[in-house]
Amino acid sequence: MLKLTSLAAWPLRSTVRCCPGESIALPATVVPYMRRSPGLFSTLRIPTGPALTSLDARSMPVAHCVPVDLAIHGQASVDVTATHVSSTETETSHGLDTSTGVLPSQRLREAIAREWMVAGPWRIPGESVQPASVDLRLGEHAWALRCSFLPDSDSTVEQKIEDLAFERIDLRDGATLERDRPYLVPLIEELRLPGEIRAKANPKSSTGRLDVFTRVLTDRNHRFDEIAAGYHGKLYLEVVPRTFAIRVNTGLALNQVRLMSADARLSDEELFALHARSPLLYLDSRPLPQSELSLADGLFLSLDVSGSAEAIVGYRAKKNSLPIDLTKVGTLRWRDYWEPVHPERGGRIVLEPEVFYLLLSAEGVCIPPSYAAEMLAYDPTAGELRTHYAGFFDPGFGYSRDPAARGSRAALEVRARDVSFMVEHRQPVCKLAFERMSEQPDVLYGRDIGSNYQGQETMLSKHFLEHARPRDGAGGVTRG
Repeated sequence: MLKLTSLAAWPLRSTVRCCPGESIALPATVVPYMRRSPGLFSTLRIPTGPALTSLDARSMPVAHCVPVDLAIHGQASVDVTATHVSSTETETSHGLDTSTGVLPSQRLREAIAREWMVAGPWRIPGESVQPASVDLRLGEHAWALRCSFLPDSDSTVEQKIEDLAFERIDLRDGATLERDRPYLVPLIEELRLPGEIRAKANPKSSTGRLDVFTRVLTDRNHRFDEIAAGYHGKLYLEVVPRTFAIRVNTGLALNQVRLMSADARLSDEELFALHARSPLLYLDSRPLPQSELSLADGLFLSLDVSGSAEAIVGYRAKKNSLPIDLTKVGTLRWRDYWEPVHPERGGRIVLEPEVFYLLLSAEGVCIPPSYAAEMLAYDPTAGELRTHYAGFFDPGFGYSRDPAARGSRAALEVRARDVSFMVEHRQPVCKLAFERMSEQPDVLYGRDIGSNYQGQETMLSKHFLEHARPRDGAGGVTRG
């Protein structure tokens, strides 16, 4: 029996040594490694052996024991039974904590088993786990808000909405969310992250293609989509349908989250070297020459608006269309919601202000299995143009061991601001940031998981029946 004493002054990154039966002091701040209930801590299961055992506050496995009373700010003590843990289990937990990079699918499944991500009375289904992320599902209700907001370091999300929410909407049997109205939805999934694991959320591909603006909020955090290391608590999704009213229900996934440790982002020099070994961008079915790479804290992509006057280079959203039921796939006629976009002479198009467009990248993108990428959001230096909702590209996107492979072009969500705006063929409009995976995932984007957009020839979302070709050979696909 070990006696653990709450002691807030004890440093988090200290290591103590103990024998069974000894009394040791541990801090209240080890809560990222303990299952927390309101006002309660749980017991810990500690690896022990015949000799002295080192307890590192950074890598304690989570217990599956009966919760006990222990005041968060008090000086109470608690008895903890020391149990033997297999070396395999200890090594796996430690590897998950300390590996640098984005956690792959097999480690995400292990993280769920260790309750780093929980779903209350629900379970997290296997199909929610993607090669480098986990889908986040809508909970049972939504609040209609009079405006958007951001929590601060002293408040929770639900404290903030007390004066902002004017209607509670039941999502269990489905509900329609109106255009340009912000809604806040508590998500089914919650996080119990270890102290060295942080998270980042992004909209799923189909969400962005329908101009549904979403972002994740967490308690006592002044940043959207960025979730601090060691966070324990609920997740909330702000949903703003911009162009189309949408119908949603409980369990629908509009967003996804990645778990990662340390900073695994590749520098421009590393991207240049990676492209030489494994091409990241293709143009006209050939790897883009390194001399033509455009790098600036990421890898730039350009637009394809070339072709004859009859070619379809993109789609312009119609306003005042009927709502789109996001729970149904392959049921809508695209012409009821979109107008085709044709290029002008000289390879250019003019974007109307505050109208939503779907366009294609000129380059084919290839994400090698040991890397993940993220499309970075609008850069104001690019002009009066919103060029993409931030989005994840999973390992395996556009990738094939076939030497004839040429990547998959990315669908780009574009909106001009304030004034009409001309864009030209091969104009850089957005960029990809690459991160290392902590290890190669056991499944890749594409055939491994039945991805909706790998190799398809449209930038329209999966909800539309007809997948019209923008032009011969165009592979208009994007992440997720």
